[in-house]
Amino acid sequence: MIIYFTGTGNSRYCAQFLADKLQDACVDAFPMIRQGAKTDLHSETPWVFVAPTYAWQAPRIFVQFLHDTMFCGNRLAYFILTCGGETGNAHEQLAQACREKGLCDQGLLSVIMPDNYLVMFPSPKPEEVKQKIEAARPNLEMAVEKILAGQPFPAKRPGALDKLKSGPVNEGMYRFFIKPSRFFSTDACVSCGKCQEVCPLGNISLTNGRPVWSNQCTHCMACLCGCPTGAIEYGKRTQGKARYQCPPYQG
Repeated sequence: MIIYFTGTGNSRYCAQFLADKLQDACVDAFPMIRQGAKTDLHSETPWVFVAPTYAWQAPRIFVQFLHDTMFCGNRLAYFILTCGGETGNAHEQLAQACREKGLCDQGLLSVIMPDNYLVMFPSPKPEEVKQKIEAARPNLEMAVEKILAGQPFPAKRPGALDKLKSGPVNEGMYRFFIKPSRFFSTDACVSCGKCQEVCPLGNISLTNGRPVWSNQCTHCMACLCGCPTGAIEYGKRTQGKARYQCPPYQG
């Protein structure tokens, strides 16, 4: 079973690619994360977890989902993290989650996809999006081969810089930077409520038809990039930037 979490579609694309090639079920973790309830899942095939990389770690809300869920049946667990460049030492935390759940960790595969973090980076151009997605496919095909063979992903030995990024830098990002305070809506807002619907933490409510952000946020960019009128901004950092949504997977 392939289980994924996504903000703007990169991880969904990879999960659907894997589900197509492996002929396996593809499950969106969004409703389970949003509800925050403990869940029991069963799979006869290996577990394949697909998620983005946030500050050189798997998203904290996805790691919490792993801790809160009972995984029954097959004991093999593969991790695929989409990223703009690298995943640092993210595997250590996921391997620990495997040990706690009694799963057999089969490694982590980093898959470079178009960068969606518009708070810090420019919006990817259409030609760049196409090139990166095409370049990711051979890596995903290799993942399919390993999973079908029951073999682990190629191991990567983390260096000191990897540990720094996934440790103190990650902690600093969440403590000082990954916050909802700078989100706001412009007059382009049409009160459709889409931002409220796509927030995995239920962090957005509508007041007089306009979105209001509470104090929980994971910077998934789902609200900002999913707004149909482009009405959501993050301070001045996102102004003038095209919104990014990964094109749908087509087999």
